[in-house]
Amino acid sequence: IIIETATVIFLNQQRSFISKSQVSVMVQTIKDMKELKALLIAAGHRLVVVEFSAKWCVPCKKMRPIFEEMSLKYKNVVFANVDVDQSRELAETCNIKAVPTFQMFKQNTKVNLFSRFKRTLCCVRSGFEVKEIYEVSGADPKKLEEKIKELM
Repeated sequence: IIIETATVIFLNQQRSFISKSQVSVMVQTIKDMKELKALLIAAGHRLVVVEFSAKWCVPCKKMRPIFEEMSLKYKNVVFANVDVDQSRELAETCNIKAVPTFQMFKQNTKVNLFSRFKRTLCCVRSGFEVKEIYEVSGADPKKLEEKIKELM
């Protein structure tokens, strides 16, 4: 017998019990480019973080609950998941070379060097080290969360 434990979340000092299936709703599943485009349009100006993963991948399994927790923590960020085995064409279009890989999108566009140009100039002028990381690969929750905070 498998018994799922519930997560307790305190909202307005009321206790709510959320099952694992309800938490998964916070991370939307994307199957193709049409669904990704619709998600990006619906997100508007909010940051979108897309996790590319596979069910057989051990690091992906490690990151999945952490990614779900982040979706609850950062309400103003949209979180989505793409299973690379079920969505090979989308993974190929997004140039995924390893799993897990987390790509960030803002205003319907993948965050890259050109979309961060003004921020880079500001950082260079003020003496900060510029890190050219436009996506996060691997099971490093700290690195992922730092990137989310930077781009929000």
